[in-house]
Parts: sequence; structure tokens; C-alpha cells
Amino acid sequence: MSQRIDQINELLKREVSEILLKERTFDRNVLVTVTRVETTMNLAEAKVFISVLPEDQRRDILRSLRKDIYLIQQKLNKKLFLRKIPKIVFYEEKSVEQAARIEELISEVHKKDK
Repeated sequence: MSQRIDQINELLKREVSEILLKERTFDRNVLVTVTRVETTMNLAEAKVFISVLPEDQRRDILRSLRKDIYLIQQKLNKKLFLRKIPKIVFYEEKSVEQAARIEELISEVHKKDK
């Protein structure tokens, strides 16, 4: 079952990314990326993690996506041929930010050692 969930995660990631690319209009200098998808084993829900650059636009973009979730879900439902299509929920991707912070701390430690 885990392999099946992994396949569904990749499918949802690709399809949601395509919907956002083709159906949504963001400011010219804003980059919105679907970084990963985590689907529950019963296919009830899919957490779609979004990364936004520049970071100061993140809250506005997530608010906009959450507001339009019904339309995005409808488009997804029409594109997929699954018996049960998970309900998508958008989340802010924090692992990229956390990785950058860890890298920054490691760099500071190396500078202190020199």
C-alpha cells in the first residue's frame, strides 16, 4: 500500500503543480512551488506543501490558494481517474526554511572555529 500512496503523492504533486501553473495567475516576481504531497492511507486527505519566493508573499499566496481550494479541487477531480480523490489542503513548506536556518548555524560555527 505504501508504494501506491507514493504514486498517488507524485501524481497529485504533478497535477496540482500543473493547475497552479496554467490556471492561476501570480505576481510576476513570485515563484510558487509544490514541494511535496502527503496523502493519508485512506485517501481522505492530501496535504499539499507550498513554497513561495519571495517569502514575504507566502501568507498572501497561501490565503489565496485556500480561498480558491474549491475551484482547484474541482479541476483536480476532472483530471484524475481515481476511485477516490483525496481532499487537498494547502500547507506552508517549512522544511526548506528550516534547512536554510541549519545551514546558517553550521556556517556560523565554522566561522567561530577559524
